[in-house]
Amino acid sequence: MLRQWALSSVHTNPLTRQISKPSSLLRTFRTHNTRRASQPPLFNASLKTIPARSSPLLKVNSRASATTAASNSAKAPKRNRIVRFVYKASAFCGFAGLTVTGLVVAFFIYDASTYKEEAEKYDIGVPELALNPRRGGPKNLPIAEVLVDDEDGEEMFRQRGKPRLVVLGCGWGSVALLKNINPDNYHITVVSPSNYFLYTPLLPSATVGTLELRSLVEPIRRITSKVKGHFLKAHAERVDFSAKLVEVSQTLPNGEERRFYLPYDKLVIGVGSKTRTHGVEGLENVEFLKNVTDARRIRSKVIECFERACLPSTTDEERRKLLSFVICGGGPTGVEFAAELFDMLNEDLTHMYPKILRNEVSVHVVQSRSHILNTYDEALSRYAEERFARDQVDVLTNSRVSRIEKEKVIFTQKDEESGKIITKELPFGMCLWSTGVAQTGFAERIAGQLELQRNKHALETDPHLRLLGTPLGDVYAIGDCSTVQNNIAGHITDFLRQIAWEKGADPEKLALDFGMWRNVAARVRKKFPQATDHLRRLDRLFEQYDVDKSGTLDFDELKELLGQIDSKLTSLPATAQRAHQQGQYLARKFNKLAQAAPGLAMNDVTDGDLDEAVYKGFEYKHFGSLAYIGNAAVFDLNGLSIGGGLIYVYLWRSVYFAQSVSLRTRMLLAMDWGKRTLFGRDLMNF
Repeated sequence: MLRQWALSSVHTNPLTRQISKPSSLLRTFRTHNTRRASQPPLFNASLKTIPARSSPLLKVNSRASATTAASNSAKAPKRNRIVRFVYKASAFCGFAGLTVTGLVVAFFIYDASTYKEEAEKYDIGVPELALNPRRGGPKNLPIAEVLVDDEDGEEMFRQRGKPRLVVLGCGWGSVALLKNINPDNYHITVVSPSNYFLYTPLLPSATVGTLELRSLVEPIRRITSKVKGHFLKAHAERVDFSAKLVEVSQTLPNGEERRFYLPYDKLVIGVGSKTRTHGVEGLENVEFLKNVTDARRIRSKVIECFERACLPSTTDEERRKLLSFVICGGGPTGVEFAAELFDMLNEDLTHMYPKILRNEVSVHVVQSRSHILNTYDEALSRYAEERFARDQVDVLTNSRVSRIEKEKVIFTQKDEESGKIITKELPFGMCLWSTGVAQTGFAERIAGQLELQRNKHALETDPHLRLLGTPLGDVYAIGDCSTVQNNIAGHITDFLRQIAWEKGADPEKLALDFGMWRNVAARVRKKFPQATDHLRRLDRLFEQYDVDKSGTLDFDELKELLGQIDSKLTSLPATAQRAHQQGQYLARKFNKLAQAAPGLAMNDVTDGDLDEAVYKGFEYKHFGSLAYIGNAAVFDLNGLSIGGGLIYVYLWRSVYFAQSVSLRTRMLLAMDWGKRTLFGRDLMNF
C-alpha cells in the first residue's frame, strides 16, 4: 500500500512534480523511515498520530533536513583536519621542547661533573733512570732510556719492553701514522717543537678572520695518549745511526740549552719543510705562511695597515702604499690567501672602515710562470685568472722577483710584444712570500751525514720509504722533507739475477724473450709500485724496444726501456695528501712487521730485506687538487676539471670538513663558518 501511495503521489502531488524518477522518492522515503525507526520511542509515538495523507509535507521537511545534514557533514571533515593538524603540531612541538630541555639539562649535569673541588692524589712510582739517566753516546749526553711517565698505570708500564718507535715531527704524515698504528706493538715517542697538529690547507682562512686558529689545531698529546705514547716538546738536532740515538735539544726560558739522547729501534723522520727563498735578498721584509705564528702575524699586520690608513696624518701616497698587498707566488697557498683577502675587503671592510679604503685597496699576485695554479689543469688556471680579473686582483705572470726592499718589491717582467725584460716595482704595506718548499736545517744535516743523499731539496728514500744510506729497516722519512727515488734502471741487475741463475747465464749477456720480460715487469711492479701505470701494455713496450727485431731484449735494450720509464716518473707532490698516505702506509707496514716478528725470531731471521718480504712498496694515489679563489672554487680530479661559484665553495668546505682530524675541530669549523655568516669577520689585532 505504501509503495502504491508513493507512486501515485509522485504524479498527483504538485510539491513533487519536479521529481522525474519515482525510485528517487522511494529511496528518500525508505531513508526517512529508517531514520524514523532510529529515533527515540517518544518521538516515534508522536509520529503515529499524524494521518497518512499529511506525509508529503513530512517528506519535504525530511529533504530539507537531509540537505542541512549533508552541508554540515561536508564542513565537519575540514574542521576535523584542522583540529588534528593543530593537535599533532602541538604534540610535536611539545615533544621537541621536552627533548631539547632534556638535552640542555643533561649537558649541564655533565658539565657539572667535569669540575673537581679536590685534587686527585696518585701514588705513582718514577723510575730512578728517568730522574737520573745514565750518560753515553759520542758526546756523553744523558740517554733517556726511561721516561718519567713510563709507569703511569699498567698500560704505560706494559709498553716499556716493546720496540722503541721514535717519530720526529707532528705533521700530516706523523699524525696519520699515530692514528693507524697498533699501540700494543710499540713504545711510541713523538718529538716536536710544536705541541699541536696544524690543519694547513685552511691556514689562509685564518689570516683574515674567516676561521679562528684554534679551529685548525689539535693538541698532539690528545693523539699520543690514544696510542699510549709519549711526547717531548724539543728540537731534533742530529742522529747517530750506528748507535741508534737521536740528539735532542731543549731551550729554557732563560736561554739555556740542554741536550740529551733518545734511543730508538725504528725512527720516522717527518719534520716537514720550510719556505723556499730562491736566493732572493731582503726576505726579512716579507711574511711567510707556514705555522700558527705566521698566520697570527699576517692578520695583525693587515689590520694594522687598515688602522694606519684611517689616520688623518696619513698622506694619499702613504695610504695607497699601506693598502697595497703583494703575494709572491701563484701556487695554491698564494692564490687562496689573495682570495680570502679579497673576500674580507669586499664583505667586511666597508662595514667597519671608511669606504675610501675599499676604493684604494689593491691586491697583486706575482707569478714566475705563465699561469697561476700551474700544477692544475690549464682550463682551471685560466678560470682562476678570469675570476681574479673580474675581482680586480692584479695577476702579474712571467714575473721574477729580484729583491725585496723595506716597502717595495723589485721584479722583472717579460714584455709580451717586444720580448724585452722590464724591471718594475710594487710598493706594499704587507708582502707574503709563498714560493715552494725547501729542506729544514735538520734535514740538511741528515743529508750531510749520508753519502747516498744527493738531492738538494729533500731526503731520498727507496719505495719502502727507508732513508737511503742508513741501516736497512731502521730509519724512514715521510712528508715534505722526503722524496721517493725511483731508480729502476739502476736495479736492472737485481731484476735479472734470479732469471740468470735459473738459466745458468750471465745477467748482462742474458736475452729475454716475452715470457721472461713479463717476469721482469712483475718484479719491477712489486719493487716500484709507482711504475705500474707505465707497464700496462707489455707487448707494445717489448716490440718498441726490440730494436734489432730479434724477438728478444738484450741487456742494453732492457736498460734503455727501464731508463725511459724512470724519466716518466715525476717526484711526488709536497702536499698533505701525499704525507697522509705515507703515514698510513708506514702504520700498516709496522703492524705487519710486528705480527711477523715472533715467526722471524723463531726461525732466527734477523737480516735481509724484511720490509719487502712482509709488505709491498709505497704507491701514491692522487685523488685530485682543489683551491679556493674567492666565493668560488676549482677542482682538478685526475682529468676531470670542474669549478664554479658558491655551490663549489660548499663542496670545497665539505671536503676539508670531512678530512678534519677530530670531531672537536669539525664542530669548531662549522661554528666559525656560521659565525662569519651571522656576524662577519673579526677585524681586530691582538
